Amino acid sequence: MGWDAKDIALLKRLWSAGHSAAEIARRLGCSRNAVCGMLTRHGLKRGRKPPTARPKIRPPPKLMSSAACTNRVAKKVSRNTADRREPKEFSKQQLYAILAEAVRNTG
Repeated sequence: MGWDAKDIALLKRLWSAGHSAAEIARRLGCSRNAVCGMLTRHGLKRGRKPPTARPKIRPPPKLMSSAACTNRVAKKVSRNTADRREPKEFSKQQLYAILAEAVRNTG
């Protein structure tokens, strides 16, 4: 599409009236991207609308000291400390037998 002075004047008038680029493109018989490109080339920008809601500014979260963090978590303590048995010790021959049996079971 060739842009003549009449089309550019209509483009500027419709844009300043608040029409969208798609509406202007339909009216001029061209693509929306062509309208956006022409608006950019002529330096036409839509004014930004002020925000409708007022954003709430939250204070940053308070950082906890390392002492405060350690006090909050209770350590788990085993109740049956007296019932603990020493681990069973195996001979070398028993360990090899256990390993051989494990290998047989995996294959």
